[in-house]
Amino acid sequence: MPMAAPEIEALLRESFPDAQITVTGDDGVHMAARVLDAGFAGKSRVAQHRAVYAALKGKMDGSNGDLHALALTTGTPD
Repeated sequence: MPMAAPEIEALLRESFPDAQITVTGDDGVHMAARVLDAGFAGKSRVAQHRAVYAALKGKMDGSNGDLHALALTTGTPD
């Protein structure tokens, strides 16, 4: 089942309440997210991406996931 951008943002907001979050895409399956959070300071890009995937609570888990692809941009706010 495809996911709308607001639904993805809501899941991310649960784990990153103070982050700058932008979710784009209109097919609900191939989406992009930009998550800038102060909590990412000192973490590798891989650790940042893992934290975002964990926040999606299994929505990207293989063929059973609602999202097929999520292009991620992560970092800390300026």
